[in-house]
Amino acid sequence: MSQGTSVRTELGRVGVVELPRLSLVVLAGDQKGVEHIVSGDICRIGKTVDNDLVLRDQTVSRNHCEIIREARGYVLRDLGSTNGTLLDGAEIREAFLRPGAILTVGKIELKVRTFSERIEMLPSDRDRFGEAVGRSIPMRQIFGLLERLAPSDATVLLGGETGTGKDVLARSIHQSSPRRDRPFVIVDCGAVVANLIESELFGHEKGSFTGASAARQGAFELADGGTLFLDEIGELPLDLQPKLLRALEQRSFRRVGGSREHRVDIRVIAATKRNLQLEVQRGKFREDLYFRLAVVPIELPPLRERLDDLPMLVDNLLTTLSAEQPSDPPLVISRGAIDALGGHDWPGNVRELRNVLARAAYLARAAGDPEIRLGHVPMGSALGGSDEPMGSVFELSLSYRETKARFEEAFEKRYVAWLLEQHAGNISAAARAVEMDRKYLHKLAKKHGVHPSRRDDDDDD
Repeated sequence: MSQGTSVRTELGRVGVVELPRLSLVVLAGDQKGVEHIVSGDICRIGKTVDNDLVLRDQTVSRNHCEIIREARGYVLRDLGSTNGTLLDGAEIREAFLRPGAILTVGKIELKVRTFSERIEMLPSDRDRFGEAVGRSIPMRQIFGLLERLAPSDATVLLGGETGTGKDVLARSIHQSSPRRDRPFVIVDCGAVVANLIESELFGHEKGSFTGASAARQGAFELADGGTLFLDEIGELPLDLQPKLLRALEQRSFRRVGGSREHRVDIRVIAATKRNLQLEVQRGKFREDLYFRLAVVPIELPPLRERLDDLPMLVDNLLTTLSAEQPSDPPLVISRGAIDALGGHDWPGNVRELRNVLARAAYLARAAGDPEIRLGHVPMGSALGGSDEPMGSVFELSLSYRETKARFEEAFEKRYVAWLLEQHAGNISAAARAVEMDRKYLHKLAKKHGVHPSRRDDDDDD
């Protein structure tokens, strides 16, 4: 019984997500006919209210048994109950469930039912999900899916290039869930030293290794009741992956150097820039851990594939930057600057866009300008690490003359913006520095929307 989730999406088309589900139907007693759907990775059964399925019967132990979703299916595990747990009449300690099986807890019989919940990935009517924004079809499809899944405990695996906003989306999922008031704990698996990552995840006891001068809680403990975000999970060392798999499947762990088992209630979101399916084929990532994490895999599109979202992203980022560094009046951005940003391919995605806007905002404020203009936007290598004009691509539909004209236009725009930036927008000083006629430079600046400084008193039209 595979627990993988099928996600099929194409630009402009409706995708379908198939989520595996398991339910338990009470067959007798006061709760006869009650059906409990196991929607998370773990379901605990017992007679006390701290269980997911509460069975009010004296033959049921306080914490009787649990059902855990694993890569190969659902596992039933007895928790040391007084009257035992039976599966199809045979007492078990641990066994895989099958559709139609009869589970006996004390004297209460439950029938196991499996099914798939099909969710159409209809684009959301909204252009934002939490802190994430976007009007494009791919982003609104993701928003529509997460509006359905965020309230559940389904494990989500976020894929995509560096800077696409996986961390923002993870936090937005948490904020849209019933766990929003509980901790949101981040572990960057690529930023922790390899020999310390086990302690980072599970904590350690005093004296468990050199430098462990005191006991310390790990991310699993700190996230109890909330969400654990495993960022860059593809960087996790191979020898630690079985320990993580066990902790995820059992929702329990031991601290480094400890013997006591700690149980936690967490939701897991993971993210990676790597193709984990390819990493599995290469033997660098465990297949069972991949299936444990990829219950709902979501691939975020790079910014170059959703440039329609650029104006909205710019507005949103400027709002954030203005909140961090308030200005009166608030900063706005010119049409020319937006067009220039739209000509870049953004290898660093939204993170790169934020950095570019932060620098442009600084330059605009330094010049006393309430508007970010073309001259404030870093160009060329400062923007994208390329010496070619922004958006430079050759097209067979253009003649040599047309292609050359377009490149010359891009060079002219970049050069004028750079030149004025070096001279704080002063037309006269800039023209003298490169031996150019001042009026011609002024004409070029107007042509490309690069506005000179008000301090250049001798300029005229």
